[in-house]
Amino acid sequence: MIPLMRNAFSFEDKTKKELSEFILSAKQLSMGDQCLAFEKEFSKFQDCEESILFNSGGSANLSLLQAYKNLGVLKNNSKVGFSSLTWSTNVMPIIQLGMIPIAIDCEPNTLNIMSKNLLDTLENIKLDALFITNVLGFTGDLDKIKIICDEKNILLIEDNCEALGSKLGNVRTGNFGRAATFSFFVAHHMSTIEGGMIATSDKELAEMLRIVRANGWDRNLKSKQQSELRKKNNILGEFEAKYTFYDLGYNLRPTEITATLGLIQLQYLEQNIIIRNNNHLELVKGLKENPDLINVDFHHLDFLSPFAFPVVCKTKKLRDYYFQQFSGAGIEIRPMIAGNIQNQPFYKKYSKIETKCPGADFLEKNSFYCGNYPELTSFDLETIKSCLIK
Repeated sequence: MIPLMRNAFSFEDKTKKELSEFILSAKQLSMGDQCLAFEKEFSKFQDCEESILFNSGGSANLSLLQAYKNLGVLKNNSKVGFSSLTWSTNVMPIIQLGMIPIAIDCEPNTLNIMSKNLLDTLENIKLDALFITNVLGFTGDLDKIKIICDEKNILLIEDNCEALGSKLGNVRTGNFGRAATFSFFVAHHMSTIEGGMIATSDKELAEMLRIVRANGWDRNLKSKQQSELRKKNNILGEFEAKYTFYDLGYNLRPTEITATLGLIQLQYLEQNIIIRNNNHLELVKGLKENPDLINVDFHHLDFLSPFAFPVVCKTKKLRDYYFQQFSGAGIEIRPMIAGNIQNQPFYKKYSKIETKCPGADFLEKNSFYCGNYPELTSFDLETIKSCLIK
């Protein structure tokens, strides 16, 4: 069997040993210095000024939209575009926070929103924001999408949970929008079991995110930020500030365990994404001579950091055939994330606007993916390649 993932961590035994040693010696396991250290190191990797750690990637998505609502950038009934091929926690916060979700179609040959798809949507609907998903490590033409959003005053933010390490124009994905979310759930590029991050270079947003993350209070802000906030709200002293809540928030704090795992796994991230890229290039060889399958285009990227390996078939009948090929060879597979998410029960229940997304419908019916991770052996890769041959 070739499972979707083999290990919870890179260098699992070593990681568990280091984590055990930390837990035995730590004086504090609630959010503290380790979390600050992980945020600092992640910012270095991501080439951004601020990183804010959360207890999950889904929490990061929710907090990002809440923060923008607290700042007045987004409001009730703001129209927020999103990738029709996406994950539930990219869309649910839009609905939960009283905004209007607008699905934008994705191209089957890139899996992602392209600038043309965005422009087609904008012909009929004015967007306040675009929460774009970089699917399975691939992206659309984010450089062009950013120009459109800047020209039309659309807030661009990225869900980069599946594309940690990918680059376009030598810029890391996650840096095209004003902020980006990341997930460190098991089987992602790096694992902290549960965990997520928001990366940004917007200082005001980062401050609000730390307020949102911890109940709406100011305990995790810098001293100068606390002083300014307390003065603005006429808070008389430290005692009163202990239980003063400045804006809407949640308890979405991570632990020192999460951060310790993050610091350990971050050491292996660069080499792991190179292996994922090499795996992909090897598997693509199985697609080149097969007219049944669509080779997902990533030539516009400077570097592809894949989350998984997509198999996109030209028809539903072919998809069923290759589904059996993979299943018969013992390769664990998954649907192409949530498909066209407008077809999901929750979306039909809560969304009033439906847009036509034939590309996402095509991908939902005609594709699936299998795992791509550093622990795949040469035998595993040959087995997967054999299932891609006509």
